[in-house]
Amino acid sequence: MDDDLLARLRSGAAAFAATRPAVEAGEPWPLAEVFDASDEARWGPPEVLAHVAEMGPFWLGEIERILAGDEPVPFGRISTDPLRLAIIERDRTLPARELYDRTASALERLERRWATLGPTELARRGLHPRLGELTVAAIADRFIVAHVEDHVSQLGDILDGPATPA
Repeated sequence: MDDDLLARLRSGAAAFAATRPAVEAGEPWPLAEVFDASDEARWGPPEVLAHVAEMGPFWLGEIERILAGDEPVPFGRISTDPLRLAIIERDRTLPARELYDRTASALERLERRWATLGPTELARRGLHPRLGELTVAAIADRFIVAHVEDHVSQLGDILDGPATPA
């Protein structure tokens, strides 16, 4: 993985971890009534944390699938994926400390693995059901690094607003 992407991953992981004291201080957070992919969905910290904790291992597995397969390898999911939503539903009831620890572990694992990938591996292609062909480097950027950055902003917005899901 290129140095810029690794630096962004580290920065995103640190920014995510920096939200921990405020999120833990706000517990217990109410659970969102709607947390699917609809316009009515309003995620609070429980849903954001559950999603970030599950997405790292998921996307690393998808990258490994691409690295091991014949190009372009079918990979990924869309936001309405029932398994994704079921994991969020299950894990959003866990304490924030557990979800932060899971996320830190997953991001550390991703950092270790990605640091071993060279240009050939980063250029391998997968076939996403909605976005079409993407390289491993583009997958890492879009679905992990940028995604963590987005959820850090989302948590910041929630923490800056009322103590209800935003």
